[in-house]
Amino acid sequence: MIRTWKLGGALALSSVMLLAQSEVAKQPQPKSQKEVEALMAIQNAQDADARIAAIDNLLKNFADTEFKVALLQLAAASAQQKGDIDKMIIYSERALEADANSYQAMLMIASGTAQRTREHDLDREEKLKTVEKYARSAVDLIAKAPRPRPDITEEQWTGAKKDLTAQAYETLGHAATVRKNYAGAIENYRKAIEIASTPDPATLVRLASALNETGKYDEALATLDKLNAIQNVHPTITQAASGQRQRAMKGKGGAAAGPTAGSGTAAGTSGIPGTPTPAPTPAPAKP
Repeated sequence: MIRTWKLGGALALSSVMLLAQSEVAKQPQPKSQKEVEALMAIQNAQDADARIAAIDNLLKNFADTEFKVALLQLAAASAQQKGDIDKMIIYSERALEADANSYQAMLMIASGTAQRTREHDLDREEKLKTVEKYARSAVDLIAKAPRPRPDITEEQWTGAKKDLTAQAYETLGHAATVRKNYAGAIENYRKAIEIASTPDPATLVRLASALNETGKYDEALATLDKLNAIQNVHPTITQAASGQRQRAMKGKGGAAAGPTAGSGTAAGTSGIPGTPTPAPTPAPAKP
């Protein structure tokens, strides 16, 4: 599961993280007034499609822009926002080509690949190795990443790093679930929940599902109870939680808890929506 974190007034978009790439010591700068205008067109875009089109236009007309990696990551997050996982991965791969240390691109590739992988795919193991490679690399890079901008406080950055790391473990949990390695899924989902600055409702449901698969019904119910303290839970997640609660209750009563979905995703969790990945975006400045 991919989470969004916000840093207050510095955000120009509510659906994505507005950061410049943290590995870049010098903040990117536009090289002309025309580039400033192209950057403003991206920031003023009304929806994901318009934002992606504006990004493509800037990258085409300003090939040497210092905002390339940030823009490609923003395009990837915008593609994810509209549910286009294939395009999200394509933009993320381009970002990673431009910056081999782009942990946000790694997180999006890992998450997108995990979402597209099914139990009986002929290339399942190849895909899952890609997921694990990028998720684990992202964890290492995030741990030593400095604050991306001076206006972000240490406290804010610490919380953001926790959520980014939690995303990586969430994705590793998903990969383990596809393999039906529920013990591994439980371990990684628990890490994601423990590390995150705020527990992700979807991760709680996925953990409950993995616990149900291993017959730990009381633990599944206790996990689902934690949702009661979270406000504004997505209806799809609420529905999935209800299904897992019923499975746990039936399991405790000795009835069959129900089969695992054939896709390799734990039963009752395949429809849980993802949250937009935090992605860097430029802060236009006059040259």
